Amino acid sequence: MSNKVNLVLTILLVACGLSLVNAQYQARHLFIELERAQSQARQLDIEWAQLQLDQSTLGKHARIEEIARRDLNMTPLTAARTQYLTPEATK
Repeated sequence: MSNKVNLVLTILLVACGLSLVNAQYQARHLFIELERAQSQARQLDIEWAQLQLDQSTLGKHARIEEIARRDLNMTPLTAARTQYLTPEATK
């Protein structure tokens, strides 16, 4: 009887040990994934900040006006060049 109890306890102890090893392996694996995700999140935050800076730079009025003059040969609108359209009275 004592040998059977010892055998059962030994099997239980080995099973608990294997379970502990498996749990530690999974914890390490999940920690590595967490570190990768946090690193990727930091990289995405940096890219987002750069994109916001680019957007604010590219959307400035002076830059748009300079491109319109240079590339599209546009000139500023003045009152002398403005034409007003009025509806004609129908008879």
